[in-house]
Amino acid sequence: MPAEHGQAAIDVEGLGVRFRLGRRGRRSFKDLFAGSSRRTRPGEFWALREVSFRVRQGEAIGVVGRNGQGKSTLLKLVAGVLLPDEGHVRVHGGVAPLIELTGGFVGDLTVRENVKLTAGLHGMSRTAVAERYDGIIDFAELQKFQDTPYKHLSNGMKVRLAFSVVSQLDEPILLVDEVLAVGDKAFRDKCYRRIDELLADNRTLFFVSHNEGDLRRFCTRGLYLDKGGLVLDAGIGEVLDRYNADNA
Repeated sequence: MPAEHGQAAIDVEGLGVRFRLGRRGRRSFKDLFAGSSRRTRPGEFWALREVSFRVRQGEAIGVVGRNGQGKSTLLKLVAGVLLPDEGHVRVHGGVAPLIELTGGFVGDLTVRENVKLTAGLHGMSRTAVAERYDGIIDFAELQKFQDTPYKHLSNGMKVRLAFSVVSQLDEPILLVDEVLAVGDKAFRDKCYRRIDELLADNRTLFFVSHNEGDLRRFCTRGLYLDKGGLVLDAGIGEVLDRYNADNA
């Protein structure tokens, strides 16, 4: 593991989360109150099992693995969207989640109203929203669409708006899930510059991606997940070399 620096931003110990196959999905209330067993029951599978690592403030971590190996599940656990069945996730500071970007926006509300609503739900004060509103709209290039209902925007416009709002949050931990794979090249370049600015401000980056170029650009350390387990925690170059060798 690379040398640690700064105080802990994310602590993960013995993490496990299981899903129930079929229509019932995750777990019933009965399951929640009964507690979890380490035994796998018929109709269940463990998306993550016995995963442990620590992320220090200011680190840029890339998470790699094939589809269905637990990467996005791990990101949602760190974001607090899911609860673990085993172990714990402790996040020291707020998170700015650049995951499922267009979720949480209201179709019938205008762009202007959605900016105020979404930023407020993420904890930004009214004063901060007012101060940053023009910058959010300019970044998203939606100056002419501020009073247009969100549902009438193109998919590209929706992504630009969501990234612009979330990237303006002051939270110390940035969670990114493949968001840089969307949009045209000009917008991706703008996103890259914005993430560079956040990293220069000592933000912590937790980045799930299949794009090796992006991982090498932003990250210094990597986590390689396979079959729900942590295979390797090392420098990003070593992690990518191992991942590529295993999947050649």
